[in-house]
Amino acid sequence: MTATTIVGQDAAAPPRGGGRIKYHRWIFHIAAALVAILFLAPIFWVVAAGFRLPSEALQPLPPWPTEGFSFDSYVRLENYGQSILHYTMNSAIVSVGTALLTIGVAVPAGYSFSRYHFPLKGLVFVLILSTIMIPFQSILTPLFLLLAKMGLQNTLLGLILIYTTLQLPFSVFMMRNAFDAVPKEIEEAARIDGVKGIRMLVQVMGRLVLPGIVTVGLFAFLNAWNEFLAALVLLTDQDKFTLPVLMTAVRYGRYGSVDWGAVQAGVTIMMIPCLILFLILQRSYIRGLTAGAVK
Repeated sequence: MTATTIVGQDAAAPPRGGGRIKYHRWIFHIAAALVAILFLAPIFWVVAAGFRLPSEALQPLPPWPTEGFSFDSYVRLENYGQSILHYTMNSAIVSVGTALLTIGVAVPAGYSFSRYHFPLKGLVFVLILSTIMIPFQSILTPLFLLLAKMGLQNTLLGLILIYTTLQLPFSVFMMRNAFDAVPKEIEEAARIDGVKGIRMLVQVMGRLVLPGIVTVGLFAFLNAWNEFLAALVLLTDQDKFTLPVLMTAVRYGRYGSVDWGAVQAGVTIMMIPCLILFLILQRSYIRGLTAGAVK
């Protein structure tokens, strides 16, 4: 047998391990589809339950419409209190305000811990992180009294300050890691060009750590949007309720009956901004989470 024949046979033979690679790929796709179904099933459950007829709305099961689709649940939710748009605006004000204030404090703080040296720097950073271990429920009463003394109890501004305080430890930690991942040579080159002070932070470093800023802002927005306990305790006027508190008021409606259709319609409305924000910012969000993980 000649060498040419051997080479031709080897070239015509299928590559080793090709079938195994396809087999593993099929397993991966099947597993991914099952996980996707597992996560999408509750969302389908909630969305479908919001379109049931009034005759089915008071029944928890089945979750999907059996007699036809109807928008009556959304109409009842709109007629509760002020309007669903009013309470959505309350939640939006609190969430956006919390995200902006958290970014405004966490970015300079993270930059300071990453680039500057000052006495007891490590101890101060550890003390900031240690506040994460304090249960929020244990400090809720002191926070309530403090806001009452400041005249901010039962206000959206007071709620923003509380949410920002809860977000800062994690946000400062994230921003310090993001700034640590930026080479110092870039900062030194900018100083040679005459950039310093706040311009350095905004024009140079801020652009480089933008994924981390997006991650911090997204975390703060989602946590403020879905937070329930502080809003329930600090807000007493129904006109200032946020959406999670409204859902509780709708759930325990007249004579203790539960309007499951209106509740699920409200949950659907609450999900929409979270899903839209995550889908738009998911690439920056993932990059921000991994910032500083690899040096």
